Formats: sequence, C-alpha cells, structure tokens
Amino acid sequence: MTKKLLITGAAGFIGFHLSKKLLEKNFEVIGFDNLNSYYDISLKEARLKHLATLSKENNYPWKFIKGDLENHEILNNLFEKFEPKILVHLAAQAGVRYSITNPQAYINSNIVGFQNILECCRKYNIDNFIYASSSSVYGGNIKIPFSETDNVNHPVSLYAASKKANELFAHTYSHLYKIPSTALRFFTVYGPWGRPDMAPMIFTKAILEKKPIRVFNNGAMKRDFTYIDDVIEAIEKLINKPATSNINFKKEEPDPSTSWSPHRIFNIGNSQPVSLMKFINVIENELGKKAIKIFEPMQMGDVKSTYSDTTKLNEWINYKPNTLLEEGIKNFIDWYKSFYKLD
Repeated sequence: MTKKLLITGAAGFIGFHLSKKLLEKNFEVIGFDNLNSYYDISLKEARLKHLATLSKENNYPWKFIKGDLENHEILNNLFEKFEPKILVHLAAQAGVRYSITNPQAYINSNIVGFQNILECCRKYNIDNFIYASSSSVYGGNIKIPFSETDNVNHPVSLYAASKKANELFAHTYSHLYKIPSTALRFFTVYGPWGRPDMAPMIFTKAILEKKPIRVFNNGAMKRDFTYIDDVIEAIEKLINKPATSNINFKKEEPDPSTSWSPHRIFNIGNSQPVSLMKFINVIENELGKKAIKIFEPMQMGDVKSTYSDTTKLNEWINYKPNTLLEEGIKNFIDWYKSFYKLD
C-alpha cells in the first residue's frame, strides 16, 4: 500500500529532489507550488516536467497542484480531496537579501501562509508535519558550531525572523493539538537543479561567461555547504520517525530543541564549514577556469560564518550529512553543463 504525502514547494530545489526520491520509494506524492517569479520560472517548470516524465515512464502516483499558501480555500480543498497524512512543508519566500527590499512577501508567504498550513494540519489530523526552518535563525550568534540548544533571539534579517516565528507557531500547535512537528534548520544546501540565486549557480555562470563575481566581506566568510542528496536522506528518515515529546523535558531547564509537546528541531548541515575563497577555488578547479573577483564589504542581513552541530540529528535518526564539497561541486557542475547544454 502506498503512503500518501503532500510536499509544498514541490517545484523548488529541495522539494523537487524530495518528490523524486519519495516517488521512487513508492509514496503517493501530491506536489503544491505557486511557481512565483523570485527566480527563473523556467527552471521550476523544468523540474516539474522532469517529475512528470519520470512518473509517466514508471507509473508513479504523482499529482501537482498550483496555488498560493495564502489562499486557505485552495489548501482546504486540497486536503479534503487527497487526504494526505504526512506533510513536508518546504514552500516559503526564500532569500536573506531579498527580504531587505521585499518584506511583505515574507509576511504573506512565511507567516500568513504558514499559519494556513498549520490550520490544515489541525483540521485534517496530519500524522507527521515536517517543515523548513533555516540556519539563518542563528543570526548574530558567534558561538560555533551552532546547536539547536542555542538562543536564537537575535535574527539579522526578516527572512530569519519569519523562520523563527514558524518554529514558535509550530510548537504552539503541537502543544495545543498534539501535532507531531519537526523543524529542519537547513545549512546552505547545494547540488544539481539548484537555485539560481545561490552562490554555486551565480559563481559558475559568471566564471563560464568571464564575468566578475562579487565576493562579500572581502572573502572572510565561511559556509556549511550541505549537499542535496544528504538533505533528502535526512528528510526521508524523519518522515519515518515523527517527532515525539521529550519525556525528560525539564521546564526549569528548558531545552529549546525539544518539548513536552511532540515538537523537535534539527540542524541539517554538513558540519564542515568551508571558506568562501576555498569554495570559489573548488569551482574554478572543476571548471578549469579562474574567477574574476570583486571584493566588497558585508551585505545587510548576512552573517560571517555558519557551522552546524548535527549531534541531535544523528542521535535521532542515526544519520549525518557527509558529502565532501569537491564531490558535490563536481556533480553540480556536471548537471549545470548538461542542463544548459554547454561543452
């Protein structure tokens, strides 16, 4: 018997890969996305076309619904019609820098839309709710590696604040309605079919076109780059292990990563932060071309370093991301050349 699952943001980078993997694992997948124009819609359409082709060739039970999270009527109709019991909520307005100039988009999608999703979880008795948070919630923290037990009360972008708010909303619904909820704090996910607004795509495109790349904070940055296949493996395992309450939770010494309610928070990162200059160098080596670099100061809303502690994830599902950057970048560039038909 197939397991029925709803993935929001199914045309997005992570949503596409998760849909593909779960279809291959005999899940019945309903995809939901609004195909907004934050980045190239043709890439999102190509992902959906790829899923449709695979499903047709292999008789996978795949359905796609277009709609906005803010439209509660569409969401209610979707839940009533398909009756999913597992929900992986990946749809959101993404991007730290975009949130500086377009704050309303984050309120609409990440706050109003998220609350609509929670209401559907409540009304339709979802058995396992998994949702995307972000490493951005760690904000101005300087203690590394970042742990789920750290204080995250000092976000430095509206995007980060919206993700922290999601965690608070989800915990409240878990407390009130016993909805098993798991937050995923993603750390700089990259790989084939990746987002055009992220560094791998931006740098690769610029280097191949012999255009300059902007190197912020004069290159003094580190990121915990996490390969997409590792992220999908972690999510698949979490689908099979819904959040539970922490029976040892102490309210006088609260652990922010767990609760007396069925709510858990996990870092999804590679735990191997890489300097921005090394990251550029790995891309240069794979392309066999040098980048033209323009060094600039730190941008508003950005952070100097990210570094994940994945101890809790490993303890919960006996897994931690581990793909080396060189392997991941090679796979990404192989896809990039194939997708964009480059020699």
